[in-house]
Amino acid sequence: MRFRSTRSTSPMLTLSEAIQASLAPDGGLYVPESFPTFEIGDFDGRESWSEIGAKLLEPFFSGDALQPLLGEICREAFNFPISLNYISDDTAVLELFHGPTAAFKDVGARFLAACVSRLPGRRTVLVATSGDTGGAVAAAFHEHPEITVVILFPKNRVSRRQQNQLTCWGESVRAFAVRGDFDDCQRVVKTAFRNKEWAEAQGLLSANSINLGRILPQTVYYAAASIWYLRQRGAPPGFIIPTGNLGNAVAAFWAREMGPPVRQIILATNANYAVPNYFASGSWEPHQNIPTLANAMDVGNPSNMERLLHLHPEVSELRRIAQAFSVSDEEIASTIARGGARWQQTWCPHTATAVHVRESLVAPHWIIVATAHPAKFESVVEPLIGEPLAVPPSLTKLLEKPSYFEEIDPEFEALVVALQ
Repeated sequence: MRFRSTRSTSPMLTLSEAIQASLAPDGGLYVPESFPTFEIGDFDGRESWSEIGAKLLEPFFSGDALQPLLGEICREAFNFPISLNYISDDTAVLELFHGPTAAFKDVGARFLAACVSRLPGRRTVLVATSGDTGGAVAAAFHEHPEITVVILFPKNRVSRRQQNQLTCWGESVRAFAVRGDFDDCQRVVKTAFRNKEWAEAQGLLSANSINLGRILPQTVYYAAASIWYLRQRGAPPGFIIPTGNLGNAVAAFWAREMGPPVRQIILATNANYAVPNYFASGSWEPHQNIPTLANAMDVGNPSNMERLLHLHPEVSELRRIAQAFSVSDEEIASTIARGGARWQQTWCPHTATAVHVRESLVAPHWIIVATAHPAKFESVVEPLIGEPLAVPPSLTKLLEKPSYFEEIDPEFEALVVALQ
């Protein structure tokens, strides 16, 4: 299997090469040259998401140096539970928050770390985060202290508990509060990779969803959940996905492309409206970042739109299989406040966007993708539900650690100086 740039002017690479390159030389993002196709029977006898993942990802590792290590990588990365929790006869919640940092980003981060740690050479992992990615990357790569991690997060734009997860590691993990928003952080990261001399000197590698190694493992839980739902309910499910930078959403589209029973994909965004506007108008117009209650989705110019448009270049194609909705802060707050009464559930602000969309749908058979534990957003959730949230043990351990970070201006040059 080879991987090409979305802009098609760079040479095709193997999986290991694409993971290590992160961003293509022409500025594009790496995508598979083609997608394998599976029948539902191909997964007979495979129950766990690790077993399903090893089968699903096998073609992408074909011919690569990591091919003989795929089973080992899956067992190491996918070593925490994900589950379907049915909240009605035809609606399930895919709980992706049972990993070390209580967010879905643990899946991609642990898989990427498991791959990179098995490749030769010095590595510096550079990541921009709107909240959850940085903590997941720090937790995953902290187990491999020979790899340096540099985290950029927007100052005063992440929750207190999110910030603690980003800044509690020390040693091989350095965290920087950028005086700007997530789009500024992302711009600094992209500038760093375009500076070839500096990037090569640092052994620079991205752990954002621009990296192929973050997206591929996320296809696994869509395939697994759709197979589980079909086995349990006898119908192919649609997925309702909270999304900001579109990495999680692209993984669902890729999974659907490979044949697992994904009926439809619905994207739930917050007030950052670029994606729903594209579905409505057919014109892609990114905008300035808008702060919301669902802060990890505050992205006005999502990087992975390039991958989505590469897969489905015509908006008419997308409209056949997908929809997109924007959810306001007022709707997010209302959904959280009445979650206990209506669903006997407490939602994080991001999952609440998907729940709000589900409540407006008449058609049956849906899986709501729950991206984070609500306790990560206690300052938003607790006042709305009127009681304190229980904190998962894994999160409690991180919150008890001391925190340290530095502040920098939103410029690549400021990062270079800070790292000297």
